[in-house]
Amino acid sequence: MENKRPLILISNDDGYQAKGINVLIDMLRPMADLVVCAPDGPRSGFSCAFSAEVPLRLTKRGEEPGVEVWSSNGTPVDCVKLALSKIVDRQPAMVIGGINHGDNGSVNSHYSGTMGVVMEGCMKYIPSVAFSLCDHRVDADFEPLRPFVVSITRRVLSEGLPIGTCLNVNFPVLTAFKGVRVCRMAHGSWLNEITTCHHPRGYDYHWMVGHYRNDEPEAEDTDNWALAHGYVAITPTTFDLTSYEAIEQIKSWAL
Repeated sequence: MENKRPLILISNDDGYQAKGINVLIDMLRPMADLVVCAPDGPRSGFSCAFSAEVPLRLTKRGEEPGVEVWSSNGTPVDCVKLALSKIVDRQPAMVIGGINHGDNGSVNSHYSGTMGVVMEGCMKYIPSVAFSLCDHRVDADFEPLRPFVVSITRRVLSEGLPIGTCLNVNFPVLTAFKGVRVCRMAHGSWLNEITTCHHPRGYDYHWMVGHYRNDEPEAEDTDNWALAHGYVAITPTTFDLTSYEAIEQIKSWAL
């Protein structure tokens, strides 16, 4: 690959054949060399999981000038680890996850394999950004996202991000957006998550379903509010899970 251009590592949790990741490749190839390493099928909900007991395989799916595409039987995090160890010949300037088919705002970010991609990049001290469209359809229209994806990527390539911080960028399903809001993660809950069915052979089985509830719908500084009101939501996210405000309280306990 041409070393004069920045290198971006791309992965997702929808699989290397998903429309979102292939549109992302088209958006970014004019500005950087791209290495894509993504799961060989859907891995939604895998968060930061990695494979400890399953042998991992890498398969080269294609190569063009400036673009290599690989797949793995592992998780999204496996794909990032494999790419950094076995594929790239230099440190990527960025790690990008997406474009995800579906909303990764609020608490969904904790479950997201797309966010797992960028958290892994962030823990490797590489500027990392996740892009998600709140549309689960396989033929979702990603074209309205193009100028924002390109602009955010160029900005991060130019200015970087604070060490330990990645960006979670979510787009509402619109043909045009009101603007961009930099916001916090909304407090929300998943309700009625388990549906039980009875199998004709005599046993019960369970589906993970449920619905999401925004627990602070009037708060105007959250990603849920921004998305509901037509804005692109950018949430700076850190891998440091320390509750700093609780440190002094816990210190005061007689332990």
